Amino acid sequence: MEDYSKVGLKVGLEIHRQLNTKKKLFCDCPTEAVEGAESITFMRRLREVQSELGMVDAAAMFESRKRKTIIYHADLKNVCLVEMDEEPPHNLNPEALEVALTVALLLDSKPVDEVHVMRKIVIDGSNTTGFQRTCVVAIGGQIKIKNKIIPIQAITLEEDAARIIEVRKDEVHYDLSRLGIPLIEVSTEPVIESPEEAIEVAYAIGRILRATGKVKRGIGTVRQDLNISIRGGAPVEIKGVQELELIQKVVENEVKRQMHLLWIKEELLKRGVKKEDIWGAKPVDVTSIFSKTSSRVIKRQIEAGGVVYAIVLKGFAGLLALHPSPGIRLGAEIAGRVKVWSEVEGIFHTDELPNYGITVEEVKVLRDVTHAGESDAVVIVAAEEGKALDAINVIKERAVEALDGVPEETRAARPDGTTVYMRPRPGSARMYPETDIPPIVISQDYIESLKARLPPTLDTTAQQLVERYGLSKQLANDLIDSEVVEDFEDIVSKTGAPPTLVASTLTELLRSLRRDGINIEKITKAHMMRFFELVSCGKVAKEAVRDVLTAVAQKGQNVEQIIEELRLWSPPTSEVEDKIKTLVKEHKQEILNDERKAVAKLMGKLMKDYRGRVNGALINSMLLKAIQELKSDTL
Repeated sequence: MEDYSKVGLKVGLEIHRQLNTKKKLFCDCPTEAVEGAESITFMRRLREVQSELGMVDAAAMFESRKRKTIIYHADLKNVCLVEMDEEPPHNLNPEALEVALTVALLLDSKPVDEVHVMRKIVIDGSNTTGFQRTCVVAIGGQIKIKNKIIPIQAITLEEDAARIIEVRKDEVHYDLSRLGIPLIEVSTEPVIESPEEAIEVAYAIGRILRATGKVKRGIGTVRQDLNISIRGGAPVEIKGVQELELIQKVVENEVKRQMHLLWIKEELLKRGVKKEDIWGAKPVDVTSIFSKTSSRVIKRQIEAGGVVYAIVLKGFAGLLALHPSPGIRLGAEIAGRVKVWSEVEGIFHTDELPNYGITVEEVKVLRDVTHAGESDAVVIVAAEEGKALDAINVIKERAVEALDGVPEETRAARPDGTTVYMRPRPGSARMYPETDIPPIVISQDYIESLKARLPPTLDTTAQQLVERYGLSKQLANDLIDSEVVEDFEDIVSKTGAPPTLVASTLTELLRSLRRDGINIEKITKAHMMRFFELVSCGKVAKEAVRDVLTAVAQKGQNVEQIIEELRLWSPPTSEVEDKIKTLVKEHKQEILNDERKAVAKLMGKLMKDYRGRVNGALINSMLLKAIQELKSDTL
């Protein structure tokens, strides 16, 4: 286990959560999808602009270079002219502002006197305007984790971005339904010192957000961004960590990645590599070497009229393919950077060759033609000429950064906890005031009124669930963490089903089904409600819950159809009683000889007939009663 104090790990968190308001942040459109909406599409192109200080943001410049056409898809029942950027934004949603201020007070943060909406340049197409509207609602604050205080930097309210649908060669398609949904962001100071602590902080902030009862739930409603650095490295922003459990892996892998890059820096310096060596290297056209290659990637590019260029990286031999952990290689980082900047995928380097259809002889000729020494690495790019030369420049730029160690950049989290290059880190040049929305004054009287009606903490809510429904503390917290408290209370109140059964089904059982590969998204609250209604009126046994819900998810039928198909309807009590009495009579002598052994045997027989159809505890009770009657009659 890594001693993170030795490497000087510092992590800051940005927790983003969609708010469950009736309307979007700057218009009257609903925040939920509407069935049967008419859909339209329209096209836009976005480009970078200078800030008020005359500067161009690096991230905006990066996105602008792609020159992609953006196609927007709009469902007209939850997208209006505001999202299309054909109408000025309306005033800031007061419901969303109140939720954000409530969170601020729960975190002991200081609300601002006036809320000023700002524009943040974003030209990747995720917003039709070319910017995202955002506003700071509070600054400062803290959250306590064990015995440590984690300071809060700011609490921000902003509009969520459009959802990407598809990326094509020259087009990006976005769905505008999500654009404009209120999004709260809670940012911590970079004082978190271990992966485990990062999870604890994210979990604690998440509980405070959920305590408001005003946050959306489900896939895509929560995102965690991390700012990670180690001693000697640089701050790296990692975006889009969806799962809480993934935070630990992302931090662990980023530490390994940065340590590897710092080691490479030291190794390059030992080898005497200088930045001017890299910048001064000239691209060499080596297309002729691969005229008869077996490499399908290179062959395809040449046949399409492309070329193969090579660049020598002095002193890099053996460093590009080193991989201290899965997904961590300098060669992969260079390829990832090139793919994003130049959209070129035909990239190879001599550390990994011969391979991919490239022969030993081709590698030998390549090194000879480029005059590469034994300590040098050669990177080759196969693409159309313009893109190949762009790719060479990106390779040189990333190689130069290797001499500085860890480059400041924004990376995207992958499901396995590794990351991939996304874009340069944005700077302050992308922020400027929003002129279409007036400032909102936050009065002290309003703040005092919010303080008087703050929601209870989730610890208090858990205790109330324990007292009201007789749940264990663990199960109560499980309901809260699974964000199904409202569903739980609604189902119990309307069906009269046992609270512990409903709670364990909504938490433990659904998790178990997901682990088994069952698509639980197909199991609706209505399915649950109907099943527990049938349990409460004695028409089906609670033991059938797993089989019924599994079949619902797999077949999409209603609960009654599933129960009929699986033959899980509970038989009449009189039928079960008659069956038990008959068995008891048939095994009278066994019962009198060894009652305990006989009960186990008879329960096995009965459960074989009634498992999933009759409550096992009820059968046991009826069996013991019948045995007592038998013994009384015998006496």
